[in-house]
Amino acid sequence: MNSYAIRPAALAVAAALSSFYSFSSTAQTAANADSETTLEEVFVLGDRRAYQGNFDTLENPSSVQVMGEDLLRAAGVLNLNQALDLSASVARQNNFGGLWNSFSIRGFSGDINLPSGFLVNGFNAGRGFAGPRDMSGIESVEVLKGPRAALFGRGEPGGTVNLVTKRPEFETQGELRATVGRWDQLRLEADVQTTLGANDQIGIRLVGFTEDAESFRETVETERVGLYPSVTWRVSDATTVTYELEYTEQEVPFDRGVLYSEDFGFSPRSTFTGEPGDGPIETRVLGHQLELQHNFSSNWSLLAGLGYRDTTFEGNASENNFGGRQTYFRDGRTISRFFRYRDFDSEYLVARAELAGQFNTGGLRHRLIVGADMDQFENSLFILRYRPPFPGPDFEVSDFDPETYLLLDAFDPIYGQYPIPTPGPNTDRVEELDGFGVYIQDQIDLTDRLQVRLGLRWDDFEQSLTNQRAVPATTTDTSDTRVSPQLGAVYMINDGLSLYASYGEGFRQQTGSDFQGNQFDPNITESAELGLKMDMQHFFDGVAGSLTLAAFQVDQSNILVNDDRPAAVAAGFFSRSAGEAQSRGIELDASVDFEGGLSLWFSYAYTDAEFTTTAPDPDFGAVIEKGDPLINSPENQLNVQLTQSFSLAGMPAQLGAGVLYTDERLGWTGFDFTLPSYTTARFFGQIEPMQGIAVRFDIDNAFDETFYTNSFADVWVEPGMPRRYRISASYAF
Repeated sequence: MNSYAIRPAALAVAAALSSFYSFSSTAQTAANADSETTLEEVFVLGDRRAYQGNFDTLENPSSVQVMGEDLLRAAGVLNLNQALDLSASVARQNNFGGLWNSFSIRGFSGDINLPSGFLVNGFNAGRGFAGPRDMSGIESVEVLKGPRAALFGRGEPGGTVNLVTKRPEFETQGELRATVGRWDQLRLEADVQTTLGANDQIGIRLVGFTEDAESFRETVETERVGLYPSVTWRVSDATTVTYELEYTEQEVPFDRGVLYSEDFGFSPRSTFTGEPGDGPIETRVLGHQLELQHNFSSNWSLLAGLGYRDTTFEGNASENNFGGRQTYFRDGRTISRFFRYRDFDSEYLVARAELAGQFNTGGLRHRLIVGADMDQFENSLFILRYRPPFPGPDFEVSDFDPETYLLLDAFDPIYGQYPIPTPGPNTDRVEELDGFGVYIQDQIDLTDRLQVRLGLRWDDFEQSLTNQRAVPATTTDTSDTRVSPQLGAVYMINDGLSLYASYGEGFRQQTGSDFQGNQFDPNITESAELGLKMDMQHFFDGVAGSLTLAAFQVDQSNILVNDDRPAAVAAGFFSRSAGEAQSRGIELDASVDFEGGLSLWFSYAYTDAEFTTTAPDPDFGAVIEKGDPLINSPENQLNVQLTQSFSLAGMPAQLGAGVLYTDERLGWTGFDFTLPSYTTARFFGQIEPMQGIAVRFDIDNAFDETFYTNSFADVWVEPGMPRRYRISASYAF
């Protein structure tokens, strides 16, 4: 790990954290994983999670979706993108050629050129270049929507995604699973746990997977392996310590997808437009989490933790050229490309401590959370690039030197025709982001029915950006402080119905610098939400579950745009923080279990997300008009899944179906390029012919819809997968 200059205050926090923190075990979570109640646990009686207090679902003044293990398995989820498809509030964004997770919540994403930020057990894990997240070892996925910055601090503007991992349950049991599927998919998974010690005070859990699969994209093959062991030590009745390791290696070809032309349409979805001879991109992550929980009494609990994560990303890629160099726009057949070599790595260190509990003053109950956290993130980017010369506006494809432009026939690709070009310097920079924050939240019972929530967070952060291409290398240091408030109210109409409202402000640090070398101002977000929550069991016999109806508005400022001021233009192509946008919408989410074994998951979102200023785009300089929609943000999105459990000849069985609808959406910021809407359906069935043995069949995109999930521009469009089938067999013991 590289050395860092850590402030004395941060060192004090880190020392405290090494002794006082824990993350919740998954025992209670597993019992309630498919409803929002998994977030609301009682102090001391059960282990709990950071940044979340002692609140019933109806008392929480924000919208939350929890996808538990049963739902994720029924939906056939294998990776984070598929899990987030279950939430209509989440939309896929440019995923960097399939090499990371990128998504928006309520229309807003972070930096489109970096992975989206998400949490694992409350620790920031979206930072870095570890490749797309596999769902092996994940117990549940939480989509925490709306204003969260008063506790979570730095994060994505539309909400927060938190992954809860599988941890020891102090039982001796396990499951082995094998999956085979179309395109020679072979996947093996294991989840085994046991206990040690005279009184079984040590729980051990080992989760891992390996997968090798080809693709509907010609020549594309991926290899992945992951190992996620964890150990929990029950030091005493009041204290537990948990350690977890994350290790994943992936080899994934860099795939920019298909191209689109108004004259010729999309290029074939089966044609890989890169070069197999470039080899795959190799990614690796090694992460550690150490957590401890200590319960002082029946009302007060202290959590503390340390996390460290190292990621690497290295390899070659041939990528589709943009308009002026793209031959596909002339003949609808020939694709021209350029070449890049990338070597990225990142290191992330976080420490935190949090005290939570309750007390009374003058007949008012207070539920308090007070905490502090610090993090240090170092991001190193090294890029070499070969790009063919600009041919002028009147070029003919026949005039091109095929080797210079790395030409490829979209309908009859012949790979390996040209040697790998020699790239030249492009990017060589190291960026360090250090942050320290303290936060407080108090939820006060004013009456038996009315509660208010007050929250405040103070952050201090520093940035150091070193340009190693400059001779000599130049370093720019900047710093800033931010305050993020939150206000919420909940009115309990009765024991099964509540109204809530909340308002919050937040920010997100932005990487890079302006033409003067100064750090960009952070994205600033203001978010308001009004909603209704219902406990279904209170109103309907034989029905369990929850329903949330929410209306929201999110305003964002300091969005990066092209700096067209004369001094900046004279210096080159730079950005500045000047854009603004707004998102408004309505969401309806329900998770319901009926008598007779029928379960329903329903998620619908209407999102109107648009720019509220006119400014040039930061990547291409095209004009973004006021009222233009945000990229990859559908107005309407819907996900519905039904699962029926029953007995067949005395054997437990399940049948299920799901539908995903995604509206049309803008595919290139500042340009008139729209991705078409699509609807996909999936079906599954499972049967347990004997105790502990289960056989399952999944068919995805059952009607073989041709669709496109996201794009960065008209030459970088990700095609959806054709009809796919999978057969799995598992053995539980």
